[in-house]
Amino acid sequence: MNWDDDSTDAAAGDEARIVGASAEGDDQAVEAALRPKDLSEFVGQEKVRQQLDLVLKAARQRGATADHVLLSGAPGLGKTTLSMIIAAEMNAPIRITSGPAIQHAGDLAAILSSLQEGEILFLDEIHRMSRPAEEMLYMAMEDFRVDVIVGKGPGATAIPLELPPFTLVGATTRAGLLPPPLRDRFGFTGHMEFYDPAELQRVIHRSAGLLDVEIDPAGAAEIAGRSRGTPRIANRLLRRVRDYAQVRADGVITREIAEAALSVYEVDDRGLDRLDRAVLEALLKLFGGGPVGLSTLAVAVGEERETVEEVAEPFLVREGLLARTPRGRVATPAAWAHLGLVPPQAAGPEGTGSGAGKGQQGLFGA
Repeated sequence: MNWDDDSTDAAAGDEARIVGASAEGDDQAVEAALRPKDLSEFVGQEKVRQQLDLVLKAARQRGATADHVLLSGAPGLGKTTLSMIIAAEMNAPIRITSGPAIQHAGDLAAILSSLQEGEILFLDEIHRMSRPAEEMLYMAMEDFRVDVIVGKGPGATAIPLELPPFTLVGATTRAGLLPPPLRDRFGFTGHMEFYDPAELQRVIHRSAGLLDVEIDPAGAAEIAGRSRGTPRIANRLLRRVRDYAQVRADGVITREIAEAALSVYEVDDRGLDRLDRAVLEALLKLFGGGPVGLSTLAVAVGEERETVEEVAEPFLVREGLLARTPRGRVATPAAWAHLGLVPPQAAGPEGTGSGAGKGQQGLFGA
């Protein structure tokens, strides 16, 4: 099975969700307007922000280019924003590309040879770059040189091409897929954590000011609590609640307005949407809480296997509502409580539960 194809399908499913962490189309344009321009405006990620501030200030004082930077973490946490801030702090231009776009060493050589001295090269999803391009990048990062192969077969010649000093900023959602030789060439590595509700409230208040939306603290707290710890989702929910407040209220976002708006968009108080609840309901109602195989669960939900695994499950696992086990997917007690259902072992008179020797009866209610 081709991993890239699977991830692309899953990403497409994520983009269609209001709580999806991917950004496409209009989202990208709005994000550009809401992005902070320097580190002092950047909310959250305190450790990464402080460490990065030291790296950039030291480079400016030396009059040198900054060390190569690797940013890892889930989508929507600010990796692209930080790359643009790095360029602004270093007063340097930025070139943006992505790993899937670089499938040949020649593609990378063309980009590297056109860089200016001190320029920032932002490489998103760096773990999806082709292996030949990856190997060329080793030398470019370390020695600022690449060997361009001219000709084929025995007559092929390697022509060394000197590169101006530059800073590579790599972003990845799967740091474990990066080979060690590539990871070791980054001078600074920062891992982006999910935001807590207080930090998301600050993000929402800042974005509301830029969007000229009036919002009270309770309204911001309600949106923050359903944003899955992700600023991108918080900003998207804010815009949808703004639309509801504009059309069906007086334009001011309060807790009541936020609750009503997000109910329309099927985002519950823990941030679960239709797909998340469909997975939990199938697991609980059809399979008694599991264990059940991923493919069977996907068929029950009517979604592709990759969509359930890559789009729905990560958040459900992080919220403690679902567990992945060697035997299959299993619901936790928190999942039963969230949907207001009673676990099989707690239902009916003694002897009809899923205790020892009667697991199948309790599990499937037979």
